Order: sequence, then C-alpha cells, then structure tokens
Amino acid sequence: MSRIGRLPIAVPGGVNVSVDAENVVTVKGPKGELKQKIHHDITVALEDGVINVRRPSDDKNHRALHGLSRSLINNMVVGVTQGYAKGLDIVGVGYRAQKQGKKVVLTVGYSHPVEVEEIPGIELEVPTPNKIVVKGIDKQLVGSIAHNIREIRKPEPYLGKGIKYETEVVRRKEGKTGKK
Repeated sequence: MSRIGRLPIAVPGGVNVSVDAENVVTVKGPKGELKQKIHHDITVALEDGVINVRRPSDDKNHRALHGLSRSLINNMVVGVTQGYAKGLDIVGVGYRAQKQGKKVVLTVGYSHPVEVEEIPGIELEVPTPNKIVVKGIDKQLVGSIAHNIREIRKPEPYLGKGIKYETEVVRRKEGKTGKK
C-alpha cells in the first residue's frame, strides 16, 4: 500500500469538497476554488469530513497514481485554506524590483528593465527592493511563476549575482588565478 496514498485527508471547517461523475474534484474554501481531474481508475470518497483515495489494484501504474492523486487533493485543500507563498531574493549591486500597479519591474543588469505581469490567481509582492514574494492558492502555479521569474537572471556561481529562491544555496566557484 502506498505510504502517501493511504493517508486520509482531513477537511477543515469552511471547506466544501465535491466529486462529480467524471472524477473531477472541486474544493471550495475561504481563499478560492480549485478543480482537478483525477484519473478514472482512482476512487475518491468523502466520508465524515475525511477524503480517502483508493486504487483498484497493486499494478505499478495504479500505485503511482494513488500517491499522486492524494497529494494533488491535499495540496488543493491546503491551498484554499492557507495558500502558498514562494520567496525570491535578488542579489547584486544595482539589482532591484519595483511594484507598479499589477506588474513588477526588475532591474537585473540588462540594458532594459524586465516587466513581469500578475496573472489571475497569483499575487506578486515586493516587501523590499531585493525581495519578491509570489502568493496564490495553486501550488503548481505559484512554483511555476516563481521559476519563470528566477529564469530572468539565474544566480551565477562566481559572484552569486542573480535571482534565487529564499532557501536556495548558490555554490560559489573560485575565479581564475593569474599566470605567473
């Protein structure tokens, strides 16, 4: 039995969960609503405020789908109750971010400023000029937007300049030694 898939998902108060005939799970909570289509072989059952995910057999594909489906549903429940946030740090002399209306303008060493637009369901915050926080209820979308912002100027290993995740550790390399 899958260690992740067999764990029940507790549904907190204020959260409504429904499963339709096509195995589409809808989760509504205080922060919003999320939908996810679950594979037709996986059974999602809502019993007494607890969601249980079951698989039909111990086939390799069913075992993989079991844990995945449970994780996706759990992420939706956490998203509509607490939400997700991913922090990015901007490192480098003159590198900074500014919030202008619904977009963030990045000055990261290019000849022009780079603009990042907010999309529906995602909120971009700039608490300080060298920090960006990506917030939303969809874990996958928050991670994807944070990755796209990081790709604008990846941290480089010699000086450590660029945009990095808060928890990321940039391995530094030693520069060239001159010829003697």
